[in-house]
Amino acid sequence: MAVGACSNAPETSPNGHADRPSSPPPASSRPAQSTRPVPPSAAPTQPPNSASATATTQAKKAVVVLDPGHNGGNAAAPEEINRHVPAGRGRTKPCNTTGTATNDGYPEHAFTFDVAKRVRRLLRQQGIEVVMTRQSDDGVGPCVDRRADIGNRTRADAVVSIHADGAEGTARGFHIAYSSPPLNAAQGKPSVRLARTLRDALRDAGFPLSTYLGSDGLAPRDDLAGLNLSKRPVVLVECGNMRNPQEAATMKQAAGRQKYADAIADGVLRYLGAR
Repeated sequence: MAVGACSNAPETSPNGHADRPSSPPPASSRPAQSTRPVPPSAAPTQPPNSASATATTQAKKAVVVLDPGHNGGNAAAPEEINRHVPAGRGRTKPCNTTGTATNDGYPEHAFTFDVAKRVRRLLRQQGIEVVMTRQSDDGVGPCVDRRADIGNRTRADAVVSIHADGAEGTARGFHIAYSSPPLNAAQGKPSVRLARTLRDALRDAGFPLSTYLGSDGLAPRDDLAGLNLSKRPVVLVECGNMRNPQEAATMKQAAGRQKYADAIADGVLRYLGAR
């Protein structure tokens, strides 16, 4: 996302992030069961050879919310994306923004949506339940406060917002933003651990740390609504600088986007203890 045009901008920036939640799952005809993993020590004792008991003690998959920044229809809906919504810490900011683009016009919203879909596929292959904050790349929004609400309502184990920056062309590298100072327990140690784990995974994959923002690939922020309003472990990944020719070339290639997705999925799985 662009500096002054994306999530790196202060709350007065004309750029933000937003999306619409996916439809709720159909109601089950069976009695409601816990959807959280059951620790071995807490699992109910089952009689030997009891198939029915085994079938009714199902631990639910971990839930990850992926939030691909911006949306393809935002530019055509200025009245909607420019209206102010709650941004946390007593502030407001625009509902969403158009995002940035490479110098030859490849848009951030297309990059983030493609990377998020690739991450979703990888996580689902590992049995993770994935919720996307938007289902297409031709809509408007949703607003940044609604994006945060999706993670809160689904009680996500991790929320990862995916973006790209639009800084000066000589700047390069990725950074991971998290809410600081924290406004709740989930924004404290869990979010910092998620940020560090994703930082390590991206660095291990060969992506360079940011040369222009944050320190050692981490950027504590107090102005990003999606982070401030979250009650779940949450981070925002700025994959790189779309105005840097070398990073832009990677982002425009399917193989480059897959490399980003592999690293992000790896970081999420490490955080969840799945690898």
